[in-house]
Amino acid sequence: MDIDLARAWVQAIAAAVGQHKDHLTQLDSAIGDADHGVNMQRGFSAVTTALDGIEPDTVGALLVKTGTTLISSVGGASGPLYGGAFRAIGKMLDPTATTQQLAAALAAGLDSQNLGAAAPGDKTMIDAYTPALAAFQQQADAGSDLAAAALAAADAAEDGMCATTPMQARKGRASYLGARSIGHPDPGSASTALIFRALAETAAAR
Repeated sequence: MDIDLARAWVQAIAAAVGQHKDHLTQLDSAIGDADHGVNMQRGFSAVTTALDGIEPDTVGALLVKTGTTLISSVGGASGPLYGGAFRAIGKMLDPTATTQQLAAALAAGLDSQNLGAAAPGDKTMIDAYTPALAAFQQQADAGSDLAAAALAAADAAEDGMCATTPMQARKGRASYLGARSIGHPDPGSASTALIFRALAETAAAR
């Protein structure tokens, strides 16, 4: 991954979030505050504006700036969660990054998701991120290129998102609903799946 690809990835996330804003909000209206789509769009719109005004000298600097902007512009828990992940990813990357290095950076991003101490099965973004990382790492270990690793990660993230539907939420606002949270996909896992799909599509286009 180089700076141009990293910038294209973030721009693709912003476009995907804008396209799916209403869907994310509908998901959140069922088990949350009905603001996830709006918050994510506001955050990535702010990121796009922030990146338009700078020329970062490394991939890491670009992704750290992305994370910092998300933290300052996204409301609720999503800002620290998504922003913290991008900051952690960026801090692990050199001026360019191999697929193996990006796998390690994505792992650091997952490790940063300790707000609320969520674990797989709690019906959160972790349920999409964890299988995505595992799939990406498996492809990286096998010597696959970024496009193949990102595609596997995107597919796994979407499967993980779908798997949240029958879960009962154990963390976040959705947990207050108890059994009523069953039957609805987690909105955070849905937006996480969009992020990994954006990476796959961006890498495939290179």
